[in-house]
Amino acid sequence: MLTAKKKQNIIKKYRTHDSDTGSPQVQIAILTAEIADLTIHLREHKKDNSSRRGLISKVNERRKLMKYLEREDLAALTKLKEALKIR
Repeated sequence: MLTAKKKQNIIKKYRTHDSDTGSPQVQIAILTAEIADLTIHLREHKKDNSSRRGLISKVNERRKLMKYLEREDLAALTKLKEALKIR
């Protein structure tokens, strides 16, 4: 689970302007952090199917946001992918 402080740090790092909290870049960065946390949790608790379902939904949501960003601003997506080290 992401703490409020971690989430604020992610927002500060990936925002596009000063009052930005919901741009696709910020949402993708937050989802990536949540996916990493859930992946670590599921390595330890292999039979936790409800968390696995949540992980799959977060991955799908991130994929949809990345497709949207690819349509709208390909340069921003490539920059974000390099920063987050995702495919």
